[in-house]
Amino acid sequence: MQSHYDVVIVGAGHGGAQAAIALRAGKFAGSIAIVGDEPDLPYERPPLSKDYLSGDKPFERILLRPPAFWEERQVAMRLGRRVVAVDPAVRTVTTDDGETIGYSELVWATGGSPRRLTCSGHDLIGVHGVRTRADVDRMIAELPDVSRVVVIGGGYIGLEAAAVLAKFGKQVTVLEALPRVLARVAGEPLSRFYEGEHRAHGVDVRLGVGVSCIAEADGKACGVTLADGETLPADMVIVGIGIVPAVQPLLDAGAAGGNGVDVDAQCRTSLPHIFAIGDCAAHKNTFADGARIRLESVQNANDQATVVAKAILGTPIDYHAVPWFWSNQYDLRLQTVGLSTGHDDCVVRGDIASRSFSLVYLRGGQVIALDCVNATRDYVQGRALVVAGAAPDRDRLADVGIPLKEVMA
Repeated sequence: MQSHYDVVIVGAGHGGAQAAIALRAGKFAGSIAIVGDEPDLPYERPPLSKDYLSGDKPFERILLRPPAFWEERQVAMRLGRRVVAVDPAVRTVTTDDGETIGYSELVWATGGSPRRLTCSGHDLIGVHGVRTRADVDRMIAELPDVSRVVVIGGGYIGLEAAAVLAKFGKQVTVLEALPRVLARVAGEPLSRFYEGEHRAHGVDVRLGVGVSCIAEADGKACGVTLADGETLPADMVIVGIGIVPAVQPLLDAGAAGGNGVDVDAQCRTSLPHIFAIGDCAAHKNTFADGARIRLESVQNANDQATVVAKAILGTPIDYHAVPWFWSNQYDLRLQTVGLSTGHDDCVVRGDIASRSFSLVYLRGGQVIALDCVNATRDYVQGRALVVAGAAPDRDRLADVGIPLKEVMA
């Protein structure tokens, strides 16, 4: 197999796959290789904590493209190996099995690894992150012998996993260190709504609690000991407390960064001929008031991949895409557009008790984001308000009788 490619893409997730797809769609004729640390072809990540864990979708249905797609487009898949070093002077990467691969252009799309607990017992059998197919396969294999689950972290990953396991009839406890779930990504009304929904489904949601250690019996996790000394029995522990960006080889090579690797408007790092995209790329985002952030979303990974492909193809554009996200829990579909961080006002649109409503976030009177629960029309129409930075009347925003596309009329 050749050891030099015109474009080497490190990372076989959404961003890496989309970069290759966009290059071939743009008639790029050079050689392309994707180097991924998992043995699998690129697949969708969001279903891992939802449809894949629940068994509603087999693995074949979450592949981003069928195997023949990559062969037909001559994208070499160098899977099951991890890049451990980058030499920007000679344009090579080195993998953990000692192979050196040369590149003309390098696209870093590695995402990150689940942040681990630092307390004792964090590495016991029965303690799981939710990041890869292998992570979830291990959980699925253990589930027949599991009756009690403790989920550490009340973010989307933790809550989605809790919803699936509660539907399986497991006794589930969610532990969140902050005073509410989803505290970093949503307003308080949404947090309280989801706390209520999970409790209504039998989940024990505990807020403002710290974890002291994971209790052990026969080499396996058997419980979670809280900071106040209480131990919650558990046959399985799921840890969903964020990710650590997988960028150390780039930082070691001299790339600017810290919490991720810094990129410019065209997703170029400070190192020549090296781009970075997706969860690991810290970029200045218009919808975050120009702050440098990392966005952990499929939308961001795909849109940045397209930006990089255009730069390599010689038709550069700047990254400017509206952030959007989604989460499925029970029979609730949450769709988010924009970034609510820093909002100073929140308008509730609809009746929260009806389980179909939207929260419209404003800063300085301008719409910056919406969280829409079972309210797809608001999500679709609200996007234009976020893009425009619209400053509509609050009463009109709250009136569900007025479609969002008409609130500025």
